[in-house]
Amino acid sequence: MKTAIYPGTFDPITNGHIDIIKRASCIFDSVIVAVVKNPSKETLFSYPERLSMVSGAIRGIKGVKTEGFDGLVVDFAKKKKAKVIVRGLRMISDFEYEFQMALTNRSLSSSIETIFLMPHPYYSYISSRLIKEAASLGANLKQFLPRKVLENLKKIQRRD
Repeated sequence: MKTAIYPGTFDPITNGHIDIIKRASCIFDSVIVAVVKNPSKETLFSYPERLSMVSGAIRGIKGVKTEGFDGLVVDFAKKKKAKVIVRGLRMISDFEYEFQMALTNRSLSSSIETIFLMPHPYYSYISSRLIKEAASLGANLKQFLPRKVLENLKKIQRRD
C-alpha cells in the first residue's frame, strides 16, 4: 500500500489544498493530511481548530485522513511508513522554497521522496495568507473555502 503525506499548517485549508488532496488520492492508496502542531509561523486558527477544519473538508475523499504531527515531517513520514511527501506548487514563486525544503528533507532521509502537484489553474493564485488578508477586509470568499472554514473565519471577524 502506497502512502503519501501532505503536510502543512492549513491555516486555513482552502479549496486549492483540497484540489491537491484529491489529486494525490488518485495516485496513492492512502493520503495523510498532516497538520503541523507547532508551526514556525503564528496561526490565525488554533491547532484543534485547524485539525477540525481539515477533517471536515476532506470527509468523503476515499483513502484520505487527517492527523496532526509535531517535529520533522520526514520523521512523521517514517512513523507512518510513507515514502512520499506531497507538496503543491501554485506559481513559479513557490518553487524555490519548495525545492529547498525537498532537498533538505532528502538530506535528512534519502528514502523519502517529495513530489510536486499543481492545482487546477482556478486555484493557482489562492494562498492561506491572501485568504486571511482578504477576509480581514470583508471579501466574499465562498468560492475559495469550504463552508465550515468560511463560517469559522466569520466567527473570528466578529470577535475582533
